[in-house]
Amino acid sequence: MKRRSFLLGAGALGSVAAFKGVQMLMSDEVPANEQGSESGDSGDGSGNATVTILQTTDVHCQVHPHDELFWENDQAVYRKTGGYAHLATYLKQERAKHAHSFLMDTGDMFQGSELSVKTTGKAMVPILNALGYDLYLPGNWEVVYYKKAMQELLGSLHAPKVCANMYHDAGDGARGELIFPPYHIWTVNGVKIGFLGYTDHLVPVRQSPNYSKGILYSKPEENTAHYVDVLRNQEQCAAVIIIAHMGLSQQIALANLAVCEGVDYIFGGDTHERVRVPIQCAYAKVVEPGAFGSFVGRLEMRFENGELVEDTYTLDEVNAEQYPADAKMAAIIQENEAPFHEEIETIVGYSTLPLYRYFVIENPMDTMILNALHWKLKEVDVVLSNGFRFCPPRTTPDETGHIPITAGYLYDMLPVDSNVRIAQANGAQIKKWLEKELNNVFAKEAAERFGGWVIKFQGMTIEFEAFAPKGQRVKKALIHGEPIELSRMYTLSACERDGDPDDILCRIKGVQNAVTKDFTLHEVIKEYLAANSPVTPTPPQAAKVLDAPQTLLTQVSGVDYQFV
Repeated sequence: MKRRSFLLGAGALGSVAAFKGVQMLMSDEVPANEQGSESGDSGDGSGNATVTILQTTDVHCQVHPHDELFWENDQAVYRKTGGYAHLATYLKQERAKHAHSFLMDTGDMFQGSELSVKTTGKAMVPILNALGYDLYLPGNWEVVYYKKAMQELLGSLHAPKVCANMYHDAGDGARGELIFPPYHIWTVNGVKIGFLGYTDHLVPVRQSPNYSKGILYSKPEENTAHYVDVLRNQEQCAAVIIIAHMGLSQQIALANLAVCEGVDYIFGGDTHERVRVPIQCAYAKVVEPGAFGSFVGRLEMRFENGELVEDTYTLDEVNAEQYPADAKMAAIIQENEAPFHEEIETIVGYSTLPLYRYFVIENPMDTMILNALHWKLKEVDVVLSNGFRFCPPRTTPDETGHIPITAGYLYDMLPVDSNVRIAQANGAQIKKWLEKELNNVFAKEAAERFGGWVIKFQGMTIEFEAFAPKGQRVKKALIHGEPIELSRMYTLSACERDGDPDDILCRIKGVQNAVTKDFTLHEVIKEYLAANSPVTPTPPQAAKVLDAPQTLLTQVSGVDYQFV
């Protein structure tokens, strides 16, 4: 696996990147706001080294061990995994095995639990610092407390941060400087490894728009070739790794672009996929290590005379029994959680079924949320719940024989407790929206796939083909058992998104008569559970797929990959 050679003309770098690349070569330096950071020790300078790179991502503030779902022999199997104290034990043991190790987290580290909400992410800072990370990348949810808080939270972390496609908004849509350095270089025995960071450029669309106000994003491919050229030719890196928080499909799409010539690996995040065997693309291998601290991705690389000669990747399970809690980390967690512990553990209801949200199409967790909304909003034709793979499962009964649902678990399910919103749309709008949402999930081209899964709904039923042509997936669509009438107005409900205009509801454009209710999703669910517990949220197949399993576990297609 020798270092590739590069052309330095426009054909290799693209028009904009080529110009920057030529400027860099002529001036023999990179502009100050585009420079990276460095760490490590040149050691003996021999160019011979064996290194281990460890990755966590999408932990979403899950500080304790949790039930985790594994798909084995076509059925769900549950084991206790994760928890930062248990992760600390794993890291101590694993890093002790290797002379040179490098630990990174690639995003979504400050959002996802009641503890994070109550402290606006600050409770995570001492935990992350104590784990001894060497590098961070901001994820799509790092903006949840808005730009300034994101900068302060990431700035409080001891290790460097990188991201080559997040810019300060200079006004009138003009990009200012990069918010973080674009890359980081780790040196071992004279061997340089370059880490180039990218987060999802669709954050302003995927998240509530106000969260990322003041930040401008660019597509990674706009400057990838430029920075790979900097790392390979100027910095003389023996290996280049992109760390990304864009979703597995987007990361595969990037790895198939010529701008990634010279990239060895893309370490990804965002869609919580569990890549156990690296996905070989045209220009780089792609991996992603699950979520919630349940796994750590581990890459071992061997260099001889400054050349990468061997690499081996493993996805390690952080089994809570195999790795007992580290006492010091457990104490840090307890200290930070103590003021909120009683509230977090307050039981608000029970389920008779395991709660999870891993299938692409329907899950018990989403069904419970929709049941609660439909129970509360009897005047609404269709209730909606956004589709995403978020929240670890909850499967363990207590002494009642049922599975407890705590106030803290509501934040795990729905970290943003938005107000409920109602609006009207006609049948034509709904059908157009359905086709768009299904294309976001199942687009033939990986680059067109949007992060997240099929939108969840109740009051409407559809039959669709996941792999039909764009705009032709929906084969049947009914509301209240009757075919959708194109000109008829229907009343819909979804959560309010901070910054959305009045004529948008759950990405449906042009809605009318929007009204934001004075109650939140959490309040609706608590009220529903108080009146109906224990609940049995059986998925009703409101969305029935005709050309794939109803238990589809990934939106990724066209490559050798399975979610297990």
